[in-house]
Amino acid sequence: MSIEGRLFGVLARADAAADAVVKTVAEAATENPADPAVDNPCTIRMADPAVIGRALRASRAHTLGVFACYERALGPAAMAVPYSTEINPPLWELGHIAWFQEYWISRNPQIRLGIGADSDAPRAPSLRPDADRHYDSSRVEHTARWRLPVADGAATRDYLDRTLDQTLQIVDDWPASTNPLRSLAYFGWLALVHEDMHGEAAIYMANSLSIALEASRPRAIGTDGSRPHAGSNCLEIPAGVRETGSGDAACAFDNEMPPQRTPLDTYAIDAVPVSNAAFAEFIEAGGYDQPRHWTPAGWVWRERCSPGWPRYWRRSGQRWEQRWFGAWEAIVGEAPVSNVSAHEADAWCRWAGRRLPRELEWECAALAYGPQAGMRGRGAFAWGEVWEWTADAFEPYPGFIPHPYRDYSLPWFGSRRCLRGASFATQARMRYLRYRNFFPAERNDIFAGFRSCPR
Repeated sequence: MSIEGRLFGVLARADAAADAVVKTVAEAATENPADPAVDNPCTIRMADPAVIGRALRASRAHTLGVFACYERALGPAAMAVPYSTEINPPLWELGHIAWFQEYWISRNPQIRLGIGADSDAPRAPSLRPDADRHYDSSRVEHTARWRLPVADGAATRDYLDRTLDQTLQIVDDWPASTNPLRSLAYFGWLALVHEDMHGEAAIYMANSLSIALEASRPRAIGTDGSRPHAGSNCLEIPAGVRETGSGDAACAFDNEMPPQRTPLDTYAIDAVPVSNAAFAEFIEAGGYDQPRHWTPAGWVWRERCSPGWPRYWRRSGQRWEQRWFGAWEAIVGEAPVSNVSAHEADAWCRWAGRRLPRELEWECAALAYGPQAGMRGRGAFAWGEVWEWTADAFEPYPGFIPHPYRDYSLPWFGSRRCLRGASFATQARMRYLRYRNFFPAERNDIFAGFRSCPR
């Protein structure tokens, strides 16, 4: 079953004039059967026109399905939500997705140059005369997005439909390329993964807003459904020079490039992320109340922002519960802890006498012991239920050159923390071992956990 089938118990799509039509998982799976090429993270980076076209349609169905749930919860016209630094107004999100696709594909005069295109080349007019003023995230700062007179739900869906139609006409006409980075295929891939990222953001936004989604939860990883505590199942990675990062044979993000050959000493790393049960031990031991377990920045955050346990947890009698999409549920002890900040991850590691892995340690372990290496069950490097904080700040690799979408990476170097892996809400085609995610260390609304290494 595709990621859409696993992710949603309901998959909804609103047409231009009617209410959302809710479909069950079985119906959605029947109408949208799994497409191995569309779901494969390596294949999708080759940006074959037919595959990109099918993936764009699948991504749009996913986007509209998620936002149909917003419409039911908030009303279809405005979808108004309270201001937060962590989220965007839902209608702005949708308009931005349409604008981004239009800006880089149908309006881009240098689309055929791929990463060689000039990002500042003059653009043809948008289908919406106000689109550049409203939806350009590089020029419209966050607080302003809440004051803009953006289009209502029906007009925004119309903009989404028309821009996708334009894109698909172009995609259907472009030739296959042996160098997708240097062709118009690159921008088709970029528009696709951009929408996939916003699709996941819409899911964690819904969680923070308590909007009902019948979504999955992080699952236990293990051959028998168990999840050993951190440290009880470590993998040892021998010393050597490791190849990391992405080359230029397929589409890639600029921050993954150029590929690196990096010497690493022998190290050990947990085969699985830290579980809810293991994290609860830290809480019960008073870990949130002891500054010695926290970095200086982490303790400032703890005193300002945390009640003494993870953001969506609460005590109910003798057990812990977690809020998922507005509903309180008993914590599943064997599942990976989720929605913790990098500060909380650091503090748990200090309390446990361990440390967070470096970014390249995570990548090398996943390459050596992950599913793509044929490893399964105990003794494998299991990942993909939660994003995983690493010890490293988000920095460019030596030799970094920004791609045309310059604001994807460049403004954030040095101010964000790297995460690796994927979450239960990540599209299958985005689950790429060399992908570098990055967020401020204090963010605990994203579906992030962590694993540890011996000191």
